[in-house]
Amino acid sequence: MSRAKTASMPGGGAKKMTLKRFKRFIPIYLLMLPGLIYLFINNYMPLPGLSVAFKKYNAGLGIYKSPWVGFQNFTYLFTTDDAWVITRNTIGYNLAFIVVNTVMAITVAIILSELTGKVKKFYQSAILLPNLISSVIIGYLVFAFFSVENGFINNSILKLLGKEAVSWYSEAKYWPFILIFVSAWKSVGYNCIVYLATLMGFDRSFYESAQIDGATKWQQIKYITLPLLKPTIIMLTLMAIGRIFYSDFGLFYQVPMNQGALYSTTNTIDTYVYRGLLQMGNISMSAAAGVYQSIVGFVLVLVANLVVRRIDKESALI
Repeated sequence: MSRAKTASMPGGGAKKMTLKRFKRFIPIYLLMLPGLIYLFINNYMPLPGLSVAFKKYNAGLGIYKSPWVGFQNFTYLFTTDDAWVITRNTIGYNLAFIVVNTVMAITVAIILSELTGKVKKFYQSAILLPNLISSVIIGYLVFAFFSVENGFINNSILKLLGKEAVSWYSEAKYWPFILIFVSAWKSVGYNCIVYLATLMGFDRSFYESAQIDGATKWQQIKYITLPLLKPTIIMLTLMAIGRIFYSDFGLFYQVPMNQGALYSTTNTIDTYVYRGLLQMGNISMSAAAGVYQSIVGFVLVLVANLVVRRIDKESALI
């Protein structure tokens, strides 16, 4: 029905149309309901708790009656000797994760898009499996490889090469590479599925025309696949930038087995705050760290989106 006819209908007719449209989308609203309920409970109900970051929390008094202390809790992150180390590690690792995981996810997605049949389904399931494994289990898998006495690396590889065993959990210099590798192994599968779903929606006529014109597979990837993937790459990268001040707690705490000798390269804001909370039991300081990370992440997303908007307006989120 045209807008002119809808506008000329009496009030009752317009209401009937609105009600009819609402009934039509009821199944979709019902599908949305669980997600909206979870979003409300998980993201919006805790918002009043942000005030804990500006108070000296007392469990006996509760959140609202605890005394205000202003920005005193935030000084915990900036006045310690480890402030530079944890900030450097958090940002540095996340930048490395964004680059490595994005490149690997796109590469694997392109490879999977070329497969067909049951083989494709098998590899899709296999590559997603690490993302579903608990960080505790991943920590012990890594330990099985790098254990000094019984580890696979020391006993099966270095020994055959005539090299001396390495005390992996005492040498901090190796762990940036280990953590980046483990992060890629764990995360690439999930990001790959997102890129693969995007690839499956591309118009295959582009590739057919390119093949007729004699384009190689690499030329098809360079001039068709990557340009079409650009909006998805930008969106996922902006989302990752928003969490650049957060770290995968399990990756940085469980995988290095909380070894003190590795703190210089494995300690991040999240693990530092957790250890501080265990030692001091100060909930307010932990809340302040969470607020700080959220604010910085929000600002970074806006800045990154502004940069993208200036380069390519159509690819920006807002």
